[in-house]
Amino acid sequence: MEKLNLIVAYVHARLVSVERRSDEGATAVEYSLLAALIAGLCIVAVTAFGTQIASVFSTLTTKIKIT
Repeated sequence: MEKLNLIVAYVHARLVSVERRSDEGATAVEYSLLAALIAGLCIVAVTAFGTQIASVFSTLTTKIKIT
């Protein structure tokens, strides 16, 4: 019975360590996907509103112009 308990404890410890390793990898992948999504949204926003934002800054610089 002692050996059986030892084997069960060993198998349990190995399975728990495998689960933790796979969770860490999944977390890294999730953060990478999130960063890629945010970068993509920034690119789309700059592409869509880039000329309008440039126009606003151009107008502001002409109005604030220091002589």
